Amino acid sequence: MPNISRWILYPILLIAGTTIMAAAMVFVVLILTYPNLPSLEILTDYRPKIPLRVYTADGHLIGEFGEERRAVVHIQDVPEVMKQAILAAEDERFYQHSGIDALGVLRAAASNILGGGKKQGASTITQQVAKNFFLSSEKTYARKLYEALLSFKIEANLSKDQILELYINQIYLGQRAYGFGAAAQIYYGKALKDITPAEAAMLAGLPKAPSAFNPVVNPKRARLRQQYVLRRMRELGFLSDKQHKEALKQTLIVKRDTNEYAVHAEYVAEMARQMAAERFPEDVYSRGLKVYTTILKNDQEAAYFSMRRGVLDYDRRHGYRGAETYVEMSDIKSDQDEALDELLQDFSDSPDLHPAIILQAESKQIRAYRKGGEIITIAGDGLKLAAKMLDDKAPANKRLRRGAIIRVQTDDKNNWRITQMPEVEGAFVSVDPQTGGIRSLVGGFDFNRNKFNHATQAWRQPGSSFKPFIYSGSLEKGFTPASIIDDSPISFPASVTGSQAWEPKNYDGKYEGPMRMRTALAKSKNMVSIRLLQASGVHFIQDYATRFGFDAEKHPPYLTMALGAGSVTPWQMVTAYSVFANGGYRIQPYIVSEIRDEKDQVLAEAQPVKAGDESLQVIDPRNAYLMDSMLRDVTIYGTAGRASATLKRRDLAGKTGTTNEHVDAWFCGYQRTVVGCSWVGFDQPKNMGNGETGGTTALPAWIGYMAKVLKDVPESFQSQPQGLVAVDSPGSGKGPAKELFYKENVPTAIEPEPPQESNARPVD
Repeated sequence: MPNISRWILYPILLIAGTTIMAAAMVFVVLILTYPNLPSLEILTDYRPKIPLRVYTADGHLIGEFGEERRAVVHIQDVPEVMKQAILAAEDERFYQHSGIDALGVLRAAASNILGGGKKQGASTITQQVAKNFFLSSEKTYARKLYEALLSFKIEANLSKDQILELYINQIYLGQRAYGFGAAAQIYYGKALKDITPAEAAMLAGLPKAPSAFNPVVNPKRARLRQQYVLRRMRELGFLSDKQHKEALKQTLIVKRDTNEYAVHAEYVAEMARQMAAERFPEDVYSRGLKVYTTILKNDQEAAYFSMRRGVLDYDRRHGYRGAETYVEMSDIKSDQDEALDELLQDFSDSPDLHPAIILQAESKQIRAYRKGGEIITIAGDGLKLAAKMLDDKAPANKRLRRGAIIRVQTDDKNNWRITQMPEVEGAFVSVDPQTGGIRSLVGGFDFNRNKFNHATQAWRQPGSSFKPFIYSGSLEKGFTPASIIDDSPISFPASVTGSQAWEPKNYDGKYEGPMRMRTALAKSKNMVSIRLLQASGVHFIQDYATRFGFDAEKHPPYLTMALGAGSVTPWQMVTAYSVFANGGYRIQPYIVSEIRDEKDQVLAEAQPVKAGDESLQVIDPRNAYLMDSMLRDVTIYGTAGRASATLKRRDLAGKTGTTNEHVDAWFCGYQRTVVGCSWVGFDQPKNMGNGETGGTTALPAWIGYMAKVLKDVPESFQSQPQGLVAVDSPGSGKGPAKELFYKENVPTAIEPEPPQESNARPVD
C-alpha cells in the first residue's frame, strides 16, 4: 500500500512543484519585463502617417501620395454599425475582457491541440493594437507573451473607446488603405458615416486577411467573409432577422475604376507632388501636407473626356488591330472559374476601357468574362469595329477567339462594344489668360500606361499653329491685315538655304495667287507665311517669338520657321496664345496655388502677376487686337471654321497646325476667359495618316472642352485700343467690312483683294 501511495503522491508533488516553479518563473518574468515595456506615448499622442494630398482649386481630392492612405476618424464619428461589425468579426467580448480574452484563448488552444498545430489565434483588438504599434508579425510564444503584457499595460492606461479608435485608424485593410475611414472611401467612394450594414460587414471582414478578402480582386471570397460577419452580427443581437436578410440582399457596388478620385487629374497630381517634394523633402509623404492646384473640376473633366474621345475617334478611323494577346484556357472548368480573374490580373482597367477574356466567339455574337465574375454579351453594332477579326481568314495572331484578351466599353445606351487601347497619344492644357492659373491639364491618354507628360515635356513641331507669331511680328514691320501677299509657288536654291534646294508647298497643293494677309492666315497659306518671314527677317522673328515665351534656340533662324519647324510644348503654346487673348501681356502659367500643413496653415502660396501689369506687356495692344481679329476669322471661315459653327459663337479665335508628313496635329485657341491647346501624335513621331490634320484630329477635343466650360459664358470681345484707324475695305469678301490699321501705317488707298476660289475649303 505504501508503495502505491508513493506512486500516486510523487507525480502529484512533481506536477505541483513544476507548476509552482513555472508560476514563479512567470512572476519573475512579469516583475522584470513589465517595467521595461515600451512607453505608450505613441498611443496617447497618436500621430498617424498622413499622406500628401492634392486638391483641385474647388476642393476636390485628385491624388494621394504616401505608403499609407488614411482618413483619421474620431470614435464619436464612427457609426454604431461599423463598431458592431468590427466586434462581431474580431472581438465580441472587447468591452468585457481586460486585454486578453481567456475564453477565446481556451477555445483557440483546444482547436490547435486537436488540429495538431497552431492553426487558430485568439487575438483581441487590444492585442492587435499592441502588435500593430510595437511588435512584429512573427508567430512565436515569446512574442505572444510580450503582446499579452503590452495589452495589459494598454488596458490599464487607455479607455476602451481610445483603444478601439486606435484600431479603427491603424489597421491595414488592403489597397494601401489604413483604417476604416480610408477603406470606406477606397472601396465604396463614401464617408465612413454613410456606410450600410452590408458594407460595414464587408469592411470588418478585411483585417483577418486583407488580400484574400479584398472585394476588388477576390469578390467571391470577400462575399463569403461578409456573410460570416453578418451572421455573427445577427447572433450577437446587433442585427434583427429583417436587417440581416436585407443586408444579405444588398448588392455591393465596389469601386473598380482605376481612378479613385473625383476627377482624372493624374498628371496634375504628379506635378504637384514633385513641387511639394522639392519644397519639403524631409517628411512630405507623412505629415499631412495639402496641395491646392489651380485646376477646376468642371474644366478638368471636360479636358479629360474630350481629349480621350478625340484619340479614340482617331483610333477607330484607322481600324481594329486585333486581340491584345491570348491566355491559356485549357484548365478553365466553367465560365465562373475563379482562375479567370487570375488570368486578368496583369491587365489593368483603363478608364472606360475594360479588359475581358473571350469565352465564345461567333460571327454575330461574343461572350466574354470581366473581372469579378461578370459575363457580358457583345452583338450588333458592338462588333462593328472588330468584325473583320471574327472572320476565319483573319490573321491567326489577331483573330478573336476563345482566350483572346480584348477591351470593351459601354456605349450611350449602356450596351457593350469592342474597342482597343489606342497607340496614338494626346495632350490638352488650358489656362486663365489673365492670371496664368492652369484650368485643366491632361498629359496623355492614360497616366498608368504612360507617365510621360506630353503637355509639359513633349517637344514637338507646331506646324501652322506657329504662324500667328510670324504674322504678329510682320505687323510690327509695317504689314497690315489688308496687305496683299502672293500665294504662288516659291523655290530657293542651295545658295540661299545654305544646304540644299527647297521647294515648299501649300498643304493642299493649291495656290490662289495674291491675297490679303488676313485671308492667308485663315486659309493657312504656307507660301504667304514664308514671304512674310522673308520680308520681316528671320532673325527678327526668331527674337520676336521669345516675347511669347518661346526658346530662340528651339527655332533656328531659317525660312522653315514659317512652317513651324521649331520645337514647342503645349504648355508653351497656351502661354503664347494667352498674349493675344489678354491684350498683349505675357502671363506665367502656374499650377499650384498653395501648400498647407496638417493644421491647415499656409506654408507656401503662389503670387501671380496678372495681365494689365505694365511689366508683363510684351506686344503692342493694337497688335494683339488685330491678331485677335484675324484669328477669329480662322474659326469662322478658315481652317477651324468648324469651331464657330459647332459652338454657335463668334468670339472664338485660334489656329490649326499640321506638321510635315502628318506627324503632329494641333489646335490652339481661346475665348477671352480661357485659352486651350490640343495636340495629338505618336510618342515616336510617325505619319498619322492622310487627312489627319489639326482641324480633323486636334480641333474636336478643343471644341468638346469649350462646349462645356463656355456653356454659361456670354459672348465677349476685346475692347479696341487707342491708335487704330478703321478704313472701309473694298471687296472684303468674308472678312470685315472695315479694316483696322496702326494710325502711323494707314495706307493712302486699300488695294482690293483679288477674287478667291469660292468653293475652296481651307484645310490644315
